[in-house]
Amino acid sequence: MPMVHFVGAGPGAADLITLRGANALKAADVVIYAGSLVSSDMLAYAESCREVYDSSGMTLEDIIGVIADADAGGKDVVRLHTGDPSVYGGIREQIEMLDSRNIKYDIVPGVSSFAAAAAALGAEYTVPGVSQTVILARMGGRTDVPEREDMELLASHGASMAVFLSASMLEELSRKLTAGGYGADSPAAIVYKASWDDEKLIRTTVGGLARAGEENGVHRTALILVGGFLGGAFERSKLYDPAFSHGYRPRTRG
Repeated sequence: MPMVHFVGAGPGAADLITLRGANALKAADVVIYAGSLVSSDMLAYAESCREVYDSSGMTLEDIIGVIADADAGGKDVVRLHTGDPSVYGGIREQIEMLDSRNIKYDIVPGVSSFAAAAAALGAEYTVPGVSQTVILARMGGRTDVPEREDMELLASHGASMAVFLSASMLEELSRKLTAGGYGADSPAAIVYKASWDDEKLIRTTVGGLARAGEENGVHRTALILVGGFLGGAFERSKLYDPAFSHGYRPRTRG
């Protein structure tokens, strides 16, 4: 039975795709990939595939049409998305149209850019005594966000933040973050194309975001990280603390 595989390509580097995702590409009869976001290096996994479509110039109806034709012909399809398909992947609308046509599919998760960005910076989002919550968000632009998810309201939590799709609005982002409660001197970072060969890591502050972006020529394809997890004092984790016991280790000190 033919199958559609929604595959997360990961953040960019070809070797950060999962083994399951790479194997799906190797076996695919048809590949539809997000050409404006996914590295073309990924297509090396699908070198035997003769039907490859770049979805950057396609509508939802175009994409579903290609999938439906492939399914009718008994062909396996890989719909290749950047990062992890569940984060700003636009997969729900595709899945609902496949469901209406009784076309079978599965989802192969991928490494999101928010994970790759933290790795590049040597950072941990969930630092004891600093933050135990990670907010994934974006600024409203041509596509709105719900009013209750305005950046100023989200910033009021003081949690670790990874802001997607907002590198062209750094001045407004900075303003909303400070209005929400982050100090202008709170640590921030701009990570351009995490894991790509031309990756840039720009450490700055909430108040310095717009200037840092302008000085480094970053206006898109970047993730903005904000919060105390990027620097400053923190508490030692209980996980390996000799004064803390758990089901696998008794307390040895304290």
